[in-house]
Amino acid sequence: MTAVTPVQPKLSAVFTLPVIVASLGYFVDVYDLLLFNIVRVPSLKDLGLSEEEISQIGANIYNWQQAGLLIGGFLWGILGDKLGRRSVLFGSILTYSLANIACGFTQNVEIYSILRFVAGFGLAGELGAGITLIAEILPKELRGYGASVVASVGLAGAIAAFFAVKLTDWRMAYFIGGGMGLILLILRVNVLESIVFNKSLEKRGSKPVPWWTIFTSWSRFVRYMRCMGIGLPTYMVIGIYSTFGNEFAKALGIAEEVQAGTCVLYTYIGVVTGDFFSGILSQWLHSRRKAILLMMLMTLAGVAWLLSGGINNAAMLYICYVWLGFSIGYIAMFLTTTAEQFGTNLRATVTTSVANNVRATVLLTLPLFQFLKKDSGVLHSGAIVGALCFSLALLSLWRMEETYGKELDYEEN
Repeated sequence: MTAVTPVQPKLSAVFTLPVIVASLGYFVDVYDLLLFNIVRVPSLKDLGLSEEEISQIGANIYNWQQAGLLIGGFLWGILGDKLGRRSVLFGSILTYSLANIACGFTQNVEIYSILRFVAGFGLAGELGAGITLIAEILPKELRGYGASVVASVGLAGAIAAFFAVKLTDWRMAYFIGGGMGLILLILRVNVLESIVFNKSLEKRGSKPVPWWTIFTSWSRFVRYMRCMGIGLPTYMVIGIYSTFGNEFAKALGIAEEVQAGTCVLYTYIGVVTGDFFSGILSQWLHSRRKAILLMMLMTLAGVAWLLSGGINNAAMLYICYVWLGFSIGYIAMFLTTTAEQFGTNLRATVTTSVANNVRATVLLTLPLFQFLKKDSGVLHSGAIVGALCFSLALLSLWRMEETYGKELDYEEN
């Protein structure tokens, strides 16, 4: 009897409407998420604040946005596992689009703070729900390519945000972000729900698994913390090394003026290409763990380059930031891995909350960096925080399950 050769899915299956819409959703997500960081000074100056007030109140508004991300990460994830991935994508994008349009009309810092909280809350649902949806609808052989497309298109939103602010004023930049979101909402009307989720909903019946068992079950808790751990270097690079690029430039003795915003821009240029590369690398190696390990080691090499003291001009520094951005370009890959680690009945909760919890780790690493900087200086403080994050990341990856090609039609018991 002749053996039947299994039919391999075509690469064109990656470029379907759900993947394209998820990619555009992440584009708007990144645009809106970074927009306040870019317009913080001009917007607060326009609202009549002094330089000292801008520093203090700007940090408070940013914390409101981060609080929205943390709360929204869990709530949207829970809704995604109860009501479906598609419903979360609709609800989250409508929330942050309207909030961003309202930011363009704001006239006082109190309303501005509330609106950034609402925007952060809405933004929290976008990436996790999108990654969960495409992980479930794409053939297992193509999930890495899907992650590449979503990440590379999405992270270009950071570059778009920088240029939107350069070409318009801060209010118009908010209107553009909100308008893009509402247009995307119309495109999402034709996106279908995940078949895997629908089948899971039928199986569950009257025995759902509560979301809090992620923290009460040792097995789930360990898997959850490992998923967060492997993402630590990504937002450490963005939140500390890039955001404070001007301080690292001074510590390195670079005479030319280096602006932090330019360092962040070059980092994101690297991230766009790196996230595309990491998905292809994972497919080529037939391994999520090996691909993430290689990218992580490249990041470690880039950090060592930055902190070694060998960079002596702005051009070389910007090249270093492009390298760092490229090497942390496994953001969508580690979230795809996260989605593959858990059953369908908890997948959206885990993926969405991990995405936002990793973003929020900057709220821990940044104060540590600032505290150490007083006595140890910028370079040594950066090295200490980096050593901590990389140790936790490598430890998390060490015993993590390999999920390349894993079937996702299963439940958490």
